[in-house]
Amino acid sequence: MNSKILIFGGADGIGRAIADELVTKGGQVHITSRSAEKIRQTPYEGSICDVLDVDQIAAAVADAGPQLNGLVFAVGSIVLKPLKSLVAKDFLSAFQLNTLAAAQAVQAAAPALSVNAGAVVLFSTVAVQTGFANHAAISAAKGGVEGLTRALAAEFAPKIRINCLAPSLTDTDMAKGMTGNPSMAAALAKLHPMGRLGTPEDFAKMGAWLVSPHSGWMTGQILALDGGRGVIAGK
Repeated sequence: MNSKILIFGGADGIGRAIADELVTKGGQVHITSRSAEKIRQTPYEGSICDVLDVDQIAAAVADAGPQLNGLVFAVGSIVLKPLKSLVAKDFLSAFQLNTLAAAQAVQAAAPALSVNAGAVVLFSTVAVQTGFANHAAISAAKGGVEGLTRALAAEFAPKIRINCLAPSLTDTDMAKGMTGNPSMAAALAKLHPMGRLGTPEDFAKMGAWLVSPHSGWMTGQILALDGGRGVIAGK
């Protein structure tokens, strides 16, 4: 199999779970991380990349090679503050990391993806469609990702498919501020109808499917993978 999937943030968390699933199914991946050590701890080829630097994004795409036919942008942040505590920099930083960097990654990869009939997976959050207090900055940024998903799906169809996953709280390093306390994690888990938090593995098969030919008639979709929290009241 000569095609390759580029996974920004593929050294750990959800990105790593998707990489593992793709390789299990015979695919090839190229991952990125800001940490060379994290890349070395995986069995995969990779590039050091800070997605806040557009030149590093372009370099990672070049490193992945011309056979690129999939892109997963599994980089993000969790910004939780009441509006009274937010300053302009909070909004701008969340937008730059979650929205602008995703757009720049697609922009850099688009020539190869167009040639290879590729697919893109972006990430939003359940908080965009279900209003949560203290989520103004991150909901605004991730709402931008949802709009970006639909706009780019229209722009690049039929050559490139672009879809978006919208998780609820998932047990990753990024979420340790909330999940690191066992009692807090248990209370947050109870807010989900499925009675638990998400895990990176919950996203592995869905992410791998979305960049595979098996989802070849799906584009422009925002897919909730949230333990039911977005549409069902917790018990």
